Amino acid sequence: MVVKMSRQVPIAMVRNIGIMAHIDAGKTTTTERVLYYTGRSYKIGEVHEGTAVMDWMAQEQERGITITAAATTCQWAGHVINIIDTPGHVDFTIEVERSLRVLDGAVAVLDGVAGVEPQTETVWRQANKHHVPRLIFVNKMDRVGADFDRCVEMVRSRLGTTPLVLQRPIGREHGFVGVLDLIECKQIKWRDETLGAEFEVSEVAEELKAELSEHREYLLDALSTFDDGLLELLIEGSEPTVEQLRSVIRKATLTAGAAPVLCGAAFKNKGIQPLLDAVVQYLPSPCDVPPIEGHDADGKTEEPIRRLAEDGAPFAALVFKIASDPYGQLSYFRVYSGTLEAGKVVYNATKGKRERVGRLLRMHANQREDIKWCGAGDIVAAVGLKLASTGDTLSSDTERVILERIDFPEPVIRRSIEARTKADEDKLASALARLQIEDPSFKVLTDSETGQTLIAGMGELHLEIIVDRILREFNVSAKVGRPQVSYRETVTAEKKAEGKFVRQMGGKGQYGHCWLVVRPGAPGSGFTFSNNTMADVIPTVYVPAVEQGARAAFASGPLGGYPMVDVAVDLVDGSYDDSDSSDAAFMTAASIAFRAACREAAPVLLEPVMEVEIVVPEEHLGDIIGDVTSRHGEIRGMELRGHVQALTTEVPLSRMVGYSTDLRSATQGRGTYTMQFKRYSEVAPEIARGIVGLY
Repeated sequence: MVVKMSRQVPIAMVRNIGIMAHIDAGKTTTTERVLYYTGRSYKIGEVHEGTAVMDWMAQEQERGITITAAATTCQWAGHVINIIDTPGHVDFTIEVERSLRVLDGAVAVLDGVAGVEPQTETVWRQANKHHVPRLIFVNKMDRVGADFDRCVEMVRSRLGTTPLVLQRPIGREHGFVGVLDLIECKQIKWRDETLGAEFEVSEVAEELKAELSEHREYLLDALSTFDDGLLELLIEGSEPTVEQLRSVIRKATLTAGAAPVLCGAAFKNKGIQPLLDAVVQYLPSPCDVPPIEGHDADGKTEEPIRRLAEDGAPFAALVFKIASDPYGQLSYFRVYSGTLEAGKVVYNATKGKRERVGRLLRMHANQREDIKWCGAGDIVAAVGLKLASTGDTLSSDTERVILERIDFPEPVIRRSIEARTKADEDKLASALARLQIEDPSFKVLTDSETGQTLIAGMGELHLEIIVDRILREFNVSAKVGRPQVSYRETVTAEKKAEGKFVRQMGGKGQYGHCWLVVRPGAPGSGFTFSNNTMADVIPTVYVPAVEQGARAAFASGPLGGYPMVDVAVDLVDGSYDDSDSSDAAFMTAASIAFRAACREAAPVLLEPVMEVEIVVPEEHLGDIIGDVTSRHGEIRGMELRGHVQALTTEVPLSRMVGYSTDLRSATQGRGTYTMQFKRYSEVAPEIARGIVGLY
């Protein structure tokens, strides 16, 4: 007998949201309060005590940071809210990227003192890329130096969006007690004795009425640009209803990229309930976002395939995270359309294989709840998908579709690693293989010259966490080398070279011959290839082999064997033999021509340059500026934030190895910094000589 499954709430009452921000803005603290007030947790977990539900890994609890995106589900006002708490540290930016890929909306948390910080800008750009509507929660309004108006202005100038200020803080710093609601014209004050669970909504105090009136006028003015009906109402002098205003705010948030702004102090339990109300009122349900697009997995049509967020549609889901688990591999996925029952077979369209889903789980951080069924809009995990990896599409076996994959950044730093004993070698290989499956921004390489195993990642902290997990979680004893920078190579001139591969060993021979022009490509273009030969010089059937051979050679540059970037290749001439030419011969000839041209095309070594924000007390500013200059860094900006200075700098990554220790020493432990990849830049010839010994 088939049991007809049904959902708890309609799809229109589901919200899939992420909590995102710069490190230390209070994302996890905010999420912990959400879980408490929605009844998902019976006590409030604290990051600084290592008791946060969402930071469940030992490394997260020890360091007080979020490392891996954790998913949970709660309910508010009859709505189901699936929440992903993402890391704020740039080393784990892949966790944000793959979470945003499957979310419908997001809450950006700002530090009320620091405002919009570098990683906030990064995650905001990632959300722009995936067209994710957002609302903003200005947190830490109780801290010394908190400035709500400054934060709003930074949202406008740095994030390039229209802030729709729905609340104003009542009181400043330690005197922060509640918020003015500009929509309902009320004031909300929280009762400290109830841990913020209870609050009082009342008429606005006389001394706050002028502020309410002034800022409500600003809000109505901003909203009227998004809705002609509201504009007409205001011109007539009529007062819009609360429902009309909420409708326009929702429309502006979903379609125009405007962002509602709320405020509070999560640590002091203030502002969370109105934030939850805003999530269900203004952020989209799976029905409100455009249908997901993919292409036919069997290649029967080139037309894009659209899947509506409906339970009755064919099943389609995207795997966005893989996690190791004592019971087997956990595959987290977002269901875009259709339904899936535990025990059923799904088709992995990316791998072209069928797999059986053993169990379906609804996750609450590292706790799990068995479910029999999931439908459109759900975010769940499955046990039993052995072949699945991040970015894979799961679909119906009869109506196969492949959804757009997730892009992963290239690692910028690496370290050597080796097992201490023979017995640990197999365990180390197994641990590295599992960690690569979990984290697509982590790579394992082999040094072709020394035979060493290298681990590569997004930063020092990223590799520190990986090594810590290898030692503790996988119980492997290993030696780790110092961090090394991942250099790149490119060409700076245009050169033409010939590649010829001829072999005659009795019977059928091998013949491939081509002329390639190698020249600098556009920044960020990677490898580009074009065929500029006259007709019949080289049969078109062999042109893909030429491209394949050149692309293979592109993986290793002429100076130090580092991967190449931004090179354009033109096939301009060549010849072939009717009987002896083959794909393999042309691949070899193209590889020879490419390497020869690159050697002559003024190759240069490139190094990653990082954008570094350093926050230090004013008395240490001079020392830090001098230190940045000594590291070949450039000061790009300086800003006073309360009693500290924030320096924006660009510094070569090679000069930043071990910087956290140096900064702590120079500032008596009071300085902090964040770093993210900015661009590749040419290494000075005298330094390059020491790196590759070829200049």
